[in-house]
Amino acid sequence: MEPQISQPAWPRPPVCLPHHMLHLPPEGARVAVAGLVLVRQRPGTAKGVIFITLEDEFGVCNVIVWQKIYQRFRRAVIAGRLLRVTGRMQRQSGVTHVVAEEVEDISAMLDELVRLHEPARAADQP
Repeated sequence: MEPQISQPAWPRPPVCLPHHMLHLPPEGARVAVAGLVLVRQRPGTAKGVIFITLEDEFGVCNVIVWQKIYQRFRRAVIAGRLLRVTGRMQRQSGVTHVVAEEVEDISAMLDELVRLHEPARAADQP
């Protein structure tokens, strides 16, 4: 009989990990997260590092974008309203981050949500 290979207890890329499950993957695990951009910070003391806070229906996720990754995905990092980020889990001093390896602007999905709900919104009008 072949040994059973256990599947991880969290969704693996390209499936996105809901933010309330960020405690499950071990340090260094590769994950994908998605959410609305709440905050973009580029402190002058951070040597070009950008910090992004994403929110999904379950909570928030802290993302670290190093300068090299920012240069590759600049448009998405600057202009994206809804982002999917693939990267590695990092935990320091009780704070969990995803260190970005790829950043994808999926803001067009927001427009699709509006289109899907337009008939319902029209029905609400007098």
